[in-house]
Order: sequence, then C-alpha cells, then structure tokens
Amino acid sequence: MKRFAFRFLLVRVLLLALVLSGLGLSGCSRGRISSVARMDLFNLKIGPLEDQINLTNQAGISSGNRTSLAMRDGLFYISDTAGAKIVRYNSYGDLLFVIYNDQTNPPPVTLTRGIDEEGMATRWSISYPLREPGSLSVDSRKHIYAADTVEDEKKQQDGETGSLLDNVVLHFDEAGRFVNMLGQEGIGGKPFPRITGIYASVEDEIAVVCLLTIGWNVYWFNSDGTLLYLIHIRNDNLPAPYGADISYGSMDTVSASPDGRRLLFKVDYYRVETNNENTMAVPDSSVIWIMNVENGSYEESIKVPFFEYTTTEDNQKITQKLPYAMMGVIRNSRVLLYFPVDGGYSLLVLTAGTTAQRLGFIQVRNDELEYNTFNLSSEGILSGLLATEWDARLVWWRTERLLGESSL
Repeated sequence: MKRFAFRFLLVRVLLLALVLSGLGLSGCSRGRISSVARMDLFNLKIGPLEDQINLTNQAGISSGNRTSLAMRDGLFYISDTAGAKIVRYNSYGDLLFVIYNDQTNPPPVTLTRGIDEEGMATRWSISYPLREPGSLSVDSRKHIYAADTVEDEKKQQDGETGSLLDNVVLHFDEAGRFVNMLGQEGIGGKPFPRITGIYASVEDEIAVVCLLTIGWNVYWFNSDGTLLYLIHIRNDNLPAPYGADISYGSMDTVSASPDGRRLLFKVDYYRVETNNENTMAVPDSSVIWIMNVENGSYEESIKVPFFEYTTTEDNQKITQKLPYAMMGVIRNSRVLLYFPVDGGYSLLVLTAGTTAQRLGFIQVRNDELEYNTFNLSSEGILSGLLATEWDARLVWWRTERLLGESSL
C-alpha cells in the first residue's frame, strides 16, 4: 500500500522526527511523562465492501480530502474518501449503517437496503452520490456533517483570493438520511474553498474551516444551516505576541471550541538570523490565540512550550527545540498538542488562564504508520484510525489520567 500524507500536519513533523530519531532523540525534558493506556477496539479489512475501508482509489492514490474519523457517545463515524462512503460503527466493531455511492460501490449484502420506517431493522444502507467525502463532524443529535467535492462544472474560482471553490458540506440526520447541502451563504450556497475541518460547537452550531491562498475563512452556522458569522484570518495580519523579537508567523491549525463561540488557532513565530553568511529561520515562540467569534476580539492566549530534543555533535550534547502541532480542543478551553516520537506520539495538554502543563505519551507502532487519522472528543477521549499494510485498526486512549480527571 502506498504511504499517505498524515492528517494534522504529520508530513511536516513526522519526517523531521524520523531524522531526529537517528540523531539521538531524547524527548521532552520538562517533567514526568504519563503513558496513556491504549485500547484496541476492532479491525477493518482493506477493501471495497461495506464493512471494509478503502484507503486508495483505483489509481492507488488519495485525494485532497482525507479519510476522516469522528467519535460521539461511543459510536465511530468514518468518511471513506476513496471508497465514497460514510459508515457508523459501535465500539464492538458492528457496522450500523453505511451511506454509499451506488455507482462506485458494490451493493451491500449484510445490511437492509434503505430506512425501515417501522424500526425493525437495526443495520441498514442508504444510497447517496458521494464523491470524495472528507472532514467529518457529528453533533449532539448524532447528525453528520461531511465535506465533499462538487462536480467539475460546479467548481468556481474566487476572483478576490484566487482560491478554488470546490467543497460543500453535506448534512445527514441521525439515521443517515440527507437533510441539506451547505455552501458559503448557508443552505444551497456557492461552494467553499478547501475545507480543512468541520467542528460541532455549542447548541449544535457548526464551524467550517477553509484554507485559502491568503489565509483562512471560518463559516459559523446554526443548527438549521443559517450563516451566523464569517471570520477572516489573514496570513499578513496574524496577531503577534507583545514584545517578541519575531520576523514572521506561520499558522498551524484552526479549531473551534466545543462549548462556546470561540476559535482557537496556533501560530508559530520565527526570527531570521544570519550566521556565517547563511540565513535561517529560527523558532522563536508558539502561541494559541482564543478569538471571540461574535466580535472578532482576542480574549486570551496560551503560550506553548517547544518540544525539546537532544542531539550529539562532536561528542557534545546540544538541546534543540521544535514546535508541537495542535491536535484539537477539549471543553473548558483545554488544548491537546502532539509531537511524533519513536513508538508513538508525545502529548501536551495546556489550559487557558493557567500555566499548568500535562505531558503524556500514546503508543503507535511502526507498522501502523501507513495512514493515521485522529479524533479528539470534547471530553478529551482521543480516537485513532491506524492503518497497516493489511488492515485498519480503531483504537482509543482514555485520557482521564492525563487530564487529571477521575472520569469523563
């Protein structure tokens, strides 16, 4: 199987981590690291059938919209990009329903066709012309919101930014029935720029995060699909930490709070230094900014420490630093960050308004790196779809110990 680009900027940090592992990577040195227990739930075979997962299309490659995972109330939802289907499983690995494109998928043989309105069937399939379903989110009603691409004739070019407008958000109810299609203006609106994330927030409001050539747009909808807010974040107008000696900032990730109208995004700052006629960008700082969606103001910020590692050069140990990547947001303004290390990922939890830091580690074996995608629930449960050459494993890590909570 061909190796894919990982979600959450894994290409950028994993390749670097692999290099560092050969240079004597020692990991974070700021305190005791708690290993978070991993629970393997079930496996999926690689293939086109309803209870299998496709990670490549017929040409052996994946599209810009990546296979995505969501977990809500112990149920797992997967948008299978190459397989053009969306599935729901329970934690035992029982397939509950599938939304599939009947032009590109074989007819399901283990599921009832269509919705049984009398409620007798417990497992069913629904046909819908999915193309390349990607980013996925599920609200408290168990309604599904999934990014998809439009037909070639419906794609547009944004005259102001030059961005390609080719994504929409498909809304399905708790049984998998199609409800409506969201675009920039709401139901039936023109396509979005490239969608990088969909987030369910307070009162089942939905935030759609889009990447443009000049920055980011965030479209904030109520549960009926009405556009409430449009937030512009521009690369040339990123907030800067007061008094910092920086040359430029680079956006990492934009995410929405699960329990309020707030956006959280991390900016990595660099300064340009010249040494022996060589010019290089040196990491200066990382900051998570918390924006009030209703008025666009910055309410708080969280300073993010660097991941520290040690290399040995000329028999001397040199400590260097790299920025963490942001995994997601937990309720009560807590943020989970990660950095790939040998045998898994180093985790860091930060909380707005405090200087508290909690360090953790999750195990991901080397043979599970064909494809990784993760989901962080609002309570802090981290789920993962980990693909090997032969199958895909659904796992989760209960983070009560890392978060300092007795239960979630």
